Parts: sequence; C-alpha cells; structure tokens
Amino acid sequence: MRKEWMEPVIKVQEFVANEYVAACESGKVYKFECNAPAGDLYYYPKSDGKIDGTYNGSGRARPLGSYHPCGTKHDASATSDFYDGFIDYDGNGIQDPNEGVIVWRGPWGMNGHATKDLNMSSWETAKS
Repeated sequence: MRKEWMEPVIKVQEFVANEYVAACESGKVYKFECNAPAGDLYYYPKSDGKIDGTYNGSGRARPLGSYHPCGTKHDASATSDFYDGFIDYDGNGIQDPNEGVIVWRGPWGMNGHATKDLNMSSWETAKS
C-alpha cells in the first residue's frame, strides 16, 4: 500500500493576554507584618490551590529553620511566592491546629518571613 504525501502545514495561534488579570496584578504590592511567634518555621513548596495557612495538599513541608519575627511591615509584589506554612511550637515536625502561617521567602526566595494574618484579601495593598 502506498501512502500519499502531504505538504507540511504550519498552524500559528496568536497569543492574547488576559488583560483583566494583567491589569489587576501588575504593580500590586502586599503590605504585611512579619508577626508570627518565634519557633521552627516550615513551608509547603507545592501549593494546594489557596494560601490560607492550612495545607490540604499531598506535598511535604520543608523546614526553613529557626524563625524570629522581625516585626517589619514588608512590601511584597502580588506576583511573589507566598506559601502555606506553620510554626512548629511543639517540635513534632507536623502542622498542628493553630500553628498555620503564611510564609513569604523574601525578594530573592532566600529568607523566611511569616504572618499569622491568614486572610490575604484583608492585607493592605499599594501600587508600585
């Protein structure tokens, strides 16, 4: 059986930006206070779809080390990486009730800042 040759065809799709999201998040800055009590800080690198200090995903928490609140009100881009996390008050390495925090890794992802204010929509915002 002979196969019929077909001329190659190139299909191009035009990228259309979602301007609603781009306009909404572009330049938005969260202002939050690094105010979680001191202790061993953990965060969940894999998201469970929402950031609220309670992790319902299947990933494991990673330790960030000993944490002390700096008390600073940080300015963090809305496009920054925020994570669910916890302060391990009892040293068992797992998240227990009332240990949940929201973790920000800093501008280069190298630090650990945490807040007990788990409702990000209530955080003060500004435009950069």
